[in-house]
Amino acid sequence: MNFAFSEEQEQLREFVRSFLEDKSAEDAVREQMDTEQGYDEAVWNQMAEQMGLQALAIPEEFGGQGFGFVEQVVVLEEMGRALLCAPYFSSCVLAANAILQSGDDDAKKALLPGIASGGTRAALAFTEESGRWDEGGITLQASGGGDSWTLDGTKMYVLDGHTANLIIVAARTDAGVSLFSVDADAEGLTRTALSTMDQTRKQAKLDFSGVSASLIGDDGAGWAAVETVLDLAAVALAAEQVGGAQMCLDMSVEYAKVRVQFGRPIGSFQAIKHKCADMLLEVESAKSAAYYAGWCAAEMNDELPQVASLAKSYCSEAYFHAAAENIQIHGGIGFTWEHPAHLYFKRAKSSELLFGDPTYHRELLAQRIGI
Repeated sequence: MNFAFSEEQEQLREFVRSFLEDKSAEDAVREQMDTEQGYDEAVWNQMAEQMGLQALAIPEEFGGQGFGFVEQVVVLEEMGRALLCAPYFSSCVLAANAILQSGDDDAKKALLPGIASGGTRAALAFTEESGRWDEGGITLQASGGGDSWTLDGTKMYVLDGHTANLIIVAARTDAGVSLFSVDADAEGLTRTALSTMDQTRKQAKLDFSGVSASLIGDDGAGWAAVETVLDLAAVALAAEQVGGAQMCLDMSVEYAKVRVQFGRPIGSFQAIKHKCADMLLEVESAKSAAYYAGWCAAEMNDELPQVASLAKSYCSEAYFHAAAENIQIHGGIGFTWEHPAHLYFKRAKSSELLFGDPTYHRELLAQRIGI
């Protein structure tokens, strides 16, 4: 079994990295993170029309390119490296997979082509004020039946929820958790942008008051789909974290080579050598975890639930440690707002908590393997 990336996948990596170095440089990231929208419409359209990134992992029958999750891992790793400000994760990972896992062919045909073309920016709303990531945390009520459903309640921490034009909502009916699609302009829906520590990834609060919705999949069958989506999201985020951690390592090593103290580069001091060596070990181990999890996600095999939690917990800690050490190695300049180190530190911390922190995922892993 060969877990190395193919020549085509490496070419995809080079292609995406070159694009992001041009379109998601530090100046562009700082410019977009200070806007409420949080992304550049022109860059988003280029990603769709010239790169085909939004369509990458969507089946061809629904307007996509039909590539697998491994290719998406490659792309997400590069996006994490560049701190791309765009609703890619919310639309193409969370919402698209929720629709794909729903088992509703009509919904797939109706909604996925728009996501693949970039014209539809979708968001998945499932977390609430409790901040829980499990089935019990979903309390927003859906009432009605057939083709007539209404939603009442509040969703919190919805990634790009204030700019999306399609909302996929996990709500509770008499039969259990179900998935619904809601037009962003629907009457009774109020969307409020939230203030976040990591300004490169926008979040929103969504208030539903008698909002009309369309059922996706079978009534009461939504949690099985959401649970799989959360596993896929954990793998996708682990890939992002690997990209960010590698960037922190690269920044640290480069600075250690050029920063001179006491007449020699600081990289020649044992303390700095140890920090860089420890970071390298953790980053390479994180890559192994994320890549294997990506392969499991592509195959949708029985190991996915376990390795998703394993990858998310390990990559979260590796990224946060790399981001913190990056600041330490840079010294005083690393603590300033003018230096990009703090941008990676904030992304590392927010990603560590997103979809459950390492402690949560280790507990989940223990349950899943029967400990």
